[in-house]
Parts: sequence; structure tokens; C-alpha cells
Amino acid sequence: MKRFMALLAMTAMTAGILSGCGAAKDTNEAAAAVQEEESAGQTETENGSQEEAPADERTTLTVGFDAEFPPYGYMDENGEYTGFDLDLAAEVCARRGWELVKQPVDWDSKDMELSSGSIDCIWNGFTMNGREDAYTWSVPYIDNSQVFVVKSDAGIASFDDLAGKIVGVQKDSSALAALEGDAQELASSFSELKQYADYNTGFMDLEAGAIDAIAIDIGVADYQIASRGDGYVILDEKLATEQYGIGFFLGNSELKDQVESTLLEMAEDGKFMEIAEKYGLEGSVCLGK
Repeated sequence: MKRFMALLAMTAMTAGILSGCGAAKDTNEAAAAVQEEESAGQTETENGSQEEAPADERTTLTVGFDAEFPPYGYMDENGEYTGFDLDLAAEVCARRGWELVKQPVDWDSKDMELSSGSIDCIWNGFTMNGREDAYTWSVPYIDNSQVFVVKSDAGIASFDDLAGKIVGVQKDSSALAALEGDAQELASSFSELKQYADYNTGFMDLEAGAIDAIAIDIGVADYQIASRGDGYVILDEKLATEQYGIGFFLGNSELKDQVESTLLEMAEDGKFMEIAEKYGLEGSVCLGK
């Protein structure tokens, strides 16, 4: 009898040990699976992918912009960020029930901001040409040209007159890309091509005589000249032509489609042109035409 009871106890103990090992194994396997899934997600983020909220869960739109690029994005006299592109974004958000988050960025760091998810899009006089494969783009909405601005009494009337002159341009701008690309021969005729972080500083140097001309987007040139009064002219010859679009993280077609459909709706009902007229850009609009 005692032998039978001991055998029974041993059997129960062995079953318990085996059961415990099985439970531990299941727990360990589950933990390993979770860890593997988290590691995969971490690797994806480290490789530069952007995590997006599902369409029906989105409540905000964070727009990255250059705060020194009027009339598309800038700080007004009240210390508020405003501009043509920000007004468009505000209207899109109002119609979709989103909150607009205006995020000024260093233009040199815009790609890092986008890939990290700090911003949802780049919307600020952003040139599509030459960047077609780097972002998921909205339809173009503005036709733009790159031009030169000079003082009206500088005696500069053509590209030939720029030879031997000091010319300013913004870093990482379309004008700089043109001067380093198709217009490289023209740039080689300058005595110096001076790069600026923003166009306001460039215009200050132009006014002071530190540079002789500045290569710039025509919309920005018109705004700067209008705000500074007489004394400046735009050369008739164009450095380059381009189009503006809204740049989203490559592959983020869902958000692009949402914003674009609302933008097209605004073009259809006249709101887009109303905002363009507010900033004197109606002549550059290509959306809906």
C-alpha cells in the first residue's frame, strides 16, 4: 500500500514538472514572439519608415514649412505663422475636421523631419521638378519661375550683365539647383555665388550693396519687392521654370489622396483662388486649369 501511494505521488510530481515545463515553454515562446515583433517594428523605424495613423483615426495634420519664405510661409507682425500654403492647409484641415499643426523646419533638415514622422508633409513652395521620385506628390498647384532681382539703378538688364557680379541664392533652393545644373555656365561667370539660409538676409545684403543680384522664386520676389517699395526690378530672362506640389513621405498615398481630394474640392468651389488672390498669386495658379 505504501509502495502504491509513493508511486502515485511520484507520478503526480512528474506530471506537475512536465506541466510546468510546458507552461514555461509556452510563455517563453510567446515572449520571444512579442520581442521579435517589437524588434521588427524597431528596425522598420530605424530604416526611415514613417508610422501613420489610420485614415479614420487622424485628428491632426503637421505641416513642415520654411518660416522665412513669404508669401508661402512666414511670421507676420503679430508673431503668427501665416502664408499662402498655410492658409490652404488650414482650409483643408477645417474641411476634414483635423487640427493644423504648423511646424517650422530648417530647410536643410526637412527630409529628416519627414522620415522621422515629426511632420506629415512638406508644404511650402516645394518644387516637384527633379524630386519626382523622392516623395509621394500631390498634383501641382502653382507654376513658378526662377528669376534674378537687382537694384533698379544697378545697370544690370540681362544675364550677360551678371558676369563678374556677386549673386546671392538660398541654400537647397530650386534657384541654386538650376545654377549648379543647367545654368552652371551662367553661374561660372559670376565673381561669387553666395548662399543664404533665407531670402530675407539675402535681400538685406542686396539693399546694402554686399551682393549685386539675387536668384529667387518669382512669387517670393514679387512679395519682397512689394514689401520693400521701389528700387528693385526683376530681369526679363527666366533662370528656370518649375511647379510646386505638396510632398509626402514616399509611399504615403493614403494621406496624399485625402489632402489632394480636398484641395481639388477647394479649386472647384473657388476657395483656392480666393486664397491665392489674398497673396497676389492668382496669376501663378495651375490647379483646376
